[in-house]
Amino acid sequence: MFHNIGVPGLILILIIALVIFGPSKLPEIGRAFGRTLTEFKSATKDLVSGETEDDIQSKEVNKPIN
Repeated sequence: MFHNIGVPGLILILIIALVIFGPSKLPEIGRAFGRTLTEFKSATKDLVSGETEDDIQSKEVNKPIN
């Protein structure tokens, strides 16, 4: 999908984002985007491994205490 963007296209997108959102909002948007990617990555990892939220929670509850 984004194979043909290149560096000039990426710079143009960043400049447009800077104009639209302003310099104060860009770090917040970047953090939110990063958190979203992290959550998505962990969710897909759980789906691939076949574990559900109930499985994960039961493992946390049944952990042995050292």
